[in-house]
Parts: sequence; structure tokens; C-alpha cells
Amino acid sequence: MTAPVNPTQTEAWTRLGQLHDDLQVDLRGWFESDRQRAEKFTFTAADLHVDLSKNILTEDVLKNLLDLAAETNVLARRDQMFNGEHINNTEDRAVLHTALRRPKEDKLAVDGQEVVQDVHRVLERVYDFARRVRNGEWVGITGKRIETVVNIGIGGSDLGPVMVYEALKPYVQEGLECRFVSNIDPTDVAQKTADLDPETTLFIVASKTFTTLETLTNARLARTWLLEALEAAGALDGKESKEAVAKHFIAVSTALEKVAEFGIDPANAFGFWDWVGGRYSVDSAIGTSLAIALGPENFEEFLGGFHALDQHFLTAAPEENVPLLMGLLNVWYVNFVKAASHAVLPYAQQLHRFPAYLQQLTMESNGKSVRWDGSSIDYSTGEIFWGEPGTNGQHAFYQLIHQGTQLIPADFIAFAKPAYPLNDGDKSAHELFLANFFAQPKALAFGKTEEEVRAEGTREEIVTARVFAGNKPSTSIMAPALTPRVMGELIALYEHITFVQGAVWGVNSFDQWGVELGKQLALQIYPAVAGDDEALAAQDDSTAGLIRYYRENR
Repeated sequence: MTAPVNPTQTEAWTRLGQLHDDLQVDLRGWFESDRQRAEKFTFTAADLHVDLSKNILTEDVLKNLLDLAAETNVLARRDQMFNGEHINNTEDRAVLHTALRRPKEDKLAVDGQEVVQDVHRVLERVYDFARRVRNGEWVGITGKRIETVVNIGIGGSDLGPVMVYEALKPYVQEGLECRFVSNIDPTDVAQKTADLDPETTLFIVASKTFTTLETLTNARLARTWLLEALEAAGALDGKESKEAVAKHFIAVSTALEKVAEFGIDPANAFGFWDWVGGRYSVDSAIGTSLAIALGPENFEEFLGGFHALDQHFLTAAPEENVPLLMGLLNVWYVNFVKAASHAVLPYAQQLHRFPAYLQQLTMESNGKSVRWDGSSIDYSTGEIFWGEPGTNGQHAFYQLIHQGTQLIPADFIAFAKPAYPLNDGDKSAHELFLANFFAQPKALAFGKTEEEVRAEGTREEIVTARVFAGNKPSTSIMAPALTPRVMGELIALYEHITFVQGAVWGVNSFDQWGVELGKQLALQIYPAVAGDDEALAAQDDSTAGLIRYYRENR
């Protein structure tokens, strides 16, 4: 694999720095002087309508950002990813989440294995199991059909499924419900199972290696709950606990021996591959809970949305390639405008977990301080992703975005057709909602001048407090409706945006060694927490003091 290019040593980087220094940002003036600006900077990617015109973006800036992509070999690295080359060099793996949504007739051999066929073999097994649960063929130990599916995972094995489930609830089969357990805090298991009927509950344990500390701890807690609850209800009735576990637990894992040791029938374990990172896995067998809840047909539509955006990223010309442009804009904001965070503001309550999902996708991928060849980085990488649905956020943190001293680029997301077309009297509630979606980017971009504030009759002493500087950048993304296909497109869009940023910065966006140290130390510290004084003495003074406080107050 070729060595990464240091972006700061490119000609485009130097020119972008000069452009930034010379740029007089005036979004209001830019729109007034160029009546084609909105059209010029609005693009289509599959079903997504993406307006970049309210960004701090000129034709010169865009040209040089595209030059930066060329000088850092972004598109060549894109092609390497799609072709299955081992671009995850620290783990010596291909990066092939895009293969998870390729059509069955496609061919892609990687390391001597036909991966698309492998993907569809697993999908067919997942779909078969999903149909059996949905039609009542798969039943619990007492013969009752499954009503609740509890997914036990963490990180990508949780954030993706729960986000998509919440987003696509209107498509969930009536009489089925999904719940999601991730936190090792036993409160999570206790609350998620408190009102469940063990006879109608199915658990999915999602762990590739079947060794993930949090997931396996929660799985054991759930198994204990199941057996105790069945016993208390008289539902076992002489049946062995092993049989009950086999009827109420399945796995998403490739560690079949460990799956069997837990009590799950390996025939009910669905695998995925090392070339699928956890944060890129919702469209793999990790989405089994979604296939059950939404149905195989809707899951296929979901995968189709991913693939449509993949094809756009792979084939669209650079100047019209939405993930490329949005990724380059993020580099512009991080490295030249010096923005430290990025807000994602969906005007769709169904997407209330989308910002949390993007936090892992973006920050775990690009929160790195070395390039993929191990050399140190002396420029900023990554940004803090955060957000909440509108209009809730308007009554919380929008004040900082509008009038604070930090510049925060924001992505606004909305849909033309609502999932629930309710009316407030003779008015459409959705249209009132969308009026806010249209208003906020406009207010951020154009602000309000002192003259406009005075014209409203404002007292002079508070005029400056009511001035909005404007020139706050945002991107607006719309689609006809939040369907399974569009959900797949949105996820793939941000996957590829993240890829572009990592490629420019020269980081390996597909490992996550920063996750490991804390987990290793937790295992070392646990004996001290549990009462081992020798282990306690080995801790630093601060950690030891905190552990002593816990032991004295538990």
C-alpha cells in the first residue's frame, strides 16, 4: 500500500490557506451577487437533495479542495477500498462494508474468497429466520410466538440497529417490538426486561468473537433473568434450561464453539467477517433484529439505499460527488476555518439517535494522531459530532450556534412526506415543522443586521444583543420520505464522508486502538474493586482513593 501524502505539503493546501486568509465571508452578499449560487451548489445523490450553498464556499475554494483530493489520492484510495485491497493496514484487512449491499449477481474475489456470495448466503439464512419469527413458526419454549426481540450488543452492534429501528418504526410489523441492551451497568438489562414476558422474548447476542466484555456480561444476566422468570411462571415444566436457552437466544457471531458453550444452537448463529468494522456493520447480520422487525423485503430496500449511494460515490464526477464534496468541506472547516465540532440536526424525530450513531462512525474512525504508516500528525484530524432533533435543539443549544463565539458547521436533514401526517386544526403540523427547518439555515447564513434590529423598534441599549452576525455555515439535506432505502442512503453518505476526510488526512479510518486501553485496564482493576487489597495497592493514588471510596460506601 502506498504511503500517505502529508496534506500540508501539497500545493492545494497552501493555496487553501491563502484563500482562507484573504476570504471576506459574506453569505448575504454572495447570494445577492450570484443568483445562480443555490443551483450551482445543490446536488443530487440517489434520493438525496443536498444544498451546499449556505456553506463558506466559493468556486475557488471548491476547485482547490478538489485539487487537494487529487493530490492526496482520495479517489485512488476509494477504488482500493471497493476492490478489497488491505487498506486497513494495522490489522492487515480489507475494508468491504460496501460488499454487504452489493447485488447477488456481482462478483468480488478477495484473498481468494468470493465475498458477495458469502454475504448473500448469510443474508438468506437471516431472512429465513426472520420470516419464521414474523409468521409465528419460531416459538418460545412454551409454544408462544415471539413478541419482543432484545438485541444485546455494544458500539456498532448496538448503535446501528437501535438507530435504524427508531428511524423506521412505521415499518415494524404489528405485534413485534425490539429493545436494545448495551451498557454493562446492570440497570440496562433490568429495565429493558422488567415488563417482558419470558415466554415471548427472543434475545440476540451480537459479538463477532463472543468475548466482548459488556455484551457477554449482559447476555449472562439476560440468560439468568430468562430462566428464573420461566421457572417462576411454571413455564419450564420439567424442560431443561438448555432447551429454553436454545429457543430464546440466537447469536450474531463467528465463534461457534463459544456460542455453543453459552447454550445457543450454532445453527442459529449468523456470522460476518473481519473486513466489516463494527461501526460499519448495521447492514450485515448485525441487523438481524431489523430484518425481523422490518421484514426481509424492507431490509432489502435498506441495502439497496446503501448500494445506490455507493454507486454515486464510485461513479459521480468529482465536482458532483456529494460524499466527496461534503468530506472536503469538513476538512476545510477543521483545518482552515478551525471549527472543532460539527452539528447534525435532523428535523425528524425518528432520527433522534442518528447523531449518536454518527459520533461513533466519525470520531472512532478519524480520531487519530498518526498516519497509516505510523508517522506523527501535526495538523488537526477529526471533529466532535453532536446534535439533537429540531425543534428540540432550537430551545437548547442553537443560541450558541447563532450568536456564540465558536463557528459550528451544521447539517440539517428533513423529509417532504411525514410518517404521521397529523393536523393542528386546519394546519399541517408537518409544514409548521418544516418551516423551522427552512428558517434555521437561513437565519444562520444571513443573520440580522443592526439596521434591521433598529427597524423593528428595538431599544438602542439592547440592539447589539439582538444582532445576528450570520455567515454561519450549514448544509441542508432533503429526501421525499424516511423510507428504508433513504435510511440506507443517509448512512452510506456519512460513511463515505468519513472515508474522504480520513483519506485526505492520511489516517487509517478503520482501526480503533484507542478503544482498547481502557478495556484492558478495567480487567486489571476489577480485582481491586472486588476486594483484593494487593491489587488495590498496585493502583495510582487517585484510582486507589476512588476505589476505597466505593468499597466504603457500597
